[in-house]
Amino acid sequence: MQRAKTGDRVTVHYIGTLDNGRIFDQRDDEQPLTFTLGAGEVFSSLEHDIIGMVIGEVKNIYILAAQAYGLRLDENLLQVSRQMFPVERELRIGEKLSLELGGAEQRVMRVRNVDAQQVLLDGNHDLAGCDLTFALQLVSID
Repeated sequence: MQRAKTGDRVTVHYIGTLDNGRIFDQRDDEQPLTFTLGAGEVFSSLEHDIIGMVIGEVKNIYILAAQAYGLRLDENLLQVSRQMFPVERELRIGEKLSLELGGAEQRVMRVRNVDAQQVLLDGNHDLAGCDLTFALQLVSID
């Protein structure tokens, strides 16, 4: 019976949920997730829990926020003047913007609040601060 090990290319199906039960992502026969164990393509804690699994095995894997997308950090919030954007540019809460910060660095930030003077932008990942649970099945080992 072949067990998954570092360096193997594996395919998995999963349903990813938050603590409140909300599904944040899922992969199935139509869109499986394939990656190489140990290559850093997924969370290292997820890789660690897949190592040793056999094809067809199902496991619930719980990943703390700090080991997934990290904690929500106030330093990833940026308050800017509304004048930085053209007057005719409508800014919607929740909208993603790609901004050039400090020269050539591009950063995607989400609009969190807008008023006549200020715009609050958030550079945290949408799932930052969230613990994640994966109901995962190992489908294949290549």
